[in-house]
Amino acid sequence: MDSIQMESQSEFKSFIGKNYYTALDQSLQTLLDSAPNWNFEKLSSLTSTFSELLQCKINQPLETVWVYSALAFRELNSSKNEPLNHFAALKDLFQLIVSRSAPCNSVVSILMMSPVIYHVHKFVVDLKGFVLRSKKEKKLMKDIRDLVDSVIGFVSVFSEGLENNADSLEGLIRPLEDLISIWISDEKEQKEGDRLKFFFPLLGDEIVGKMIGGSCGLSELAGCVIAQVFLLRYCLAFPDGSSPKDSLNELRDGVVGSITGLRSSYFFDALLRLLLGPSLPVASLLSSDDEIRFRKVLYDAVILVEYSFLNPERMVHLPFKHVKSTALGRLIVVHEAVEFFRKQGEQSKALSCLNAFSASRLQSQIIRCVKSQIGIRGDANEPNEVSPKALLRWILNIENRGMQVFDNDMGTYRAKMVLDHSEDNSKLGAYKEKNSDTDLLFYIDNKGEDKDEGETDEKMAEAVSASFVTAAHSLQSADRGGKKRKSGKVEKKGRLKFRKYKLYEDSDLLGEKSTFVDTNNLNSTSDVENPSSDEDD
Repeated sequence: MDSIQMESQSEFKSFIGKNYYTALDQSLQTLLDSAPNWNFEKLSSLTSTFSELLQCKINQPLETVWVYSALAFRELNSSKNEPLNHFAALKDLFQLIVSRSAPCNSVVSILMMSPVIYHVHKFVVDLKGFVLRSKKEKKLMKDIRDLVDSVIGFVSVFSEGLENNADSLEGLIRPLEDLISIWISDEKEQKEGDRLKFFFPLLGDEIVGKMIGGSCGLSELAGCVIAQVFLLRYCLAFPDGSSPKDSLNELRDGVVGSITGLRSSYFFDALLRLLLGPSLPVASLLSSDDEIRFRKVLYDAVILVEYSFLNPERMVHLPFKHVKSTALGRLIVVHEAVEFFRKQGEQSKALSCLNAFSASRLQSQIIRCVKSQIGIRGDANEPNEVSPKALLRWILNIENRGMQVFDNDMGTYRAKMVLDHSEDNSKLGAYKEKNSDTDLLFYIDNKGEDKDEGETDEKMAEAVSASFVTAAHSLQSADRGGKKRKSGKVEKKGRLKFRKYKLYEDSDLLGEKSTFVDTNNLNSTSDVENPSSDEDD
């Protein structure tokens, strides 16, 4: 017994300091060299090695937890072809990762959910090939949704860590594709570049291309993982075409609540990039018609709501490149949403996007950001119009003079493409005097802001809230009748106070400071009443 303890202590000593990463790298190479022809003896030996590595370091690197979980899951999932048994293995995998990632930093904890998302998505898609009794299938789908809800709950605990950047973010010692191959070694899709697309099924080509190019940081990657579980959650909950119109309103309510609760600009940036694609990457889960309906819900959620975690003063300590990317992404999404709704014949929806843009702080944020980057001072050369198209044209004119505003991963080709196919926003003027849909959402998320702000800030905040209310009223139908239900919803064309979601205070932020801040802090604690009615799709 003593000799065994001495041998174990000797092994642990060899994993201290730099030796730890040397041992980790060598073990990873051994694992990759032997894949996919792993035998039981080899797997048992590797599992033992990575188990020891787990116990030698408090703040575990991603690779250690990643590989140990993959090896353990192989044992959990061995010969479990029956759906119920396979799903039980997925739940065990989630519990295993939760327990093993407890000492890890926020980024690692979130990234470790990506294998769970991959396997749950694959399970849902493969489930279509199994014949189950109706009652058993309904229960299984409910259990799947419950598991996905648990994953969202888990990542929401750590999502704010992406914002305060308090974690020590060490780079990967192995390329991401090598790590992914450990989870999909049994699959046929083993071509270079295809592994990422296969492992991240709910991310668009642009995001995967950024991963392949190696320009995606760990915080950005964690935001993409959150976006995946977010899409999976609401695709599984998406109402079918026969559901009442109120179902889409409830879905939108939930989407806004999740975005507010996750309070991560990295997740929000990933969501914007998904919306910039020609279609949402959800074809494996939703029909083409439902994808369009889902896109409308997401447009409402990202455009018509002011989220406090996106306020410039709350992003001041985040990297400037990320802050600028998020702001420009919001701008292009608003512009594309306007064009999308116009092509759909929903002019009131297009107008609501323009009104929300005009009432928001996005335009001033972008102008300040661009001027800070290229050194323009004063009010000269600012766009004369208040519209997404005018602001994009202003940015392109600056770039035509040789000054880069868009980063390489969000090239000017995207802005030029949407502008080339756009029409003059002034055509919407004819609709301003008409009654519009009353189900449009206007809400300012101001939870988590400081309560001890001065009276001046309160008045300014009330002015911003009032501008949203005015915009909402301009879109409200003349028919305001209706009876309020106990649940707070309104029959017919009544009014609804949109519920507030709790947003926790950010911790002190660390990292590279962005170079622009709006000193006029528009904090608010006022309620905003919003017109709401059934969704018109």
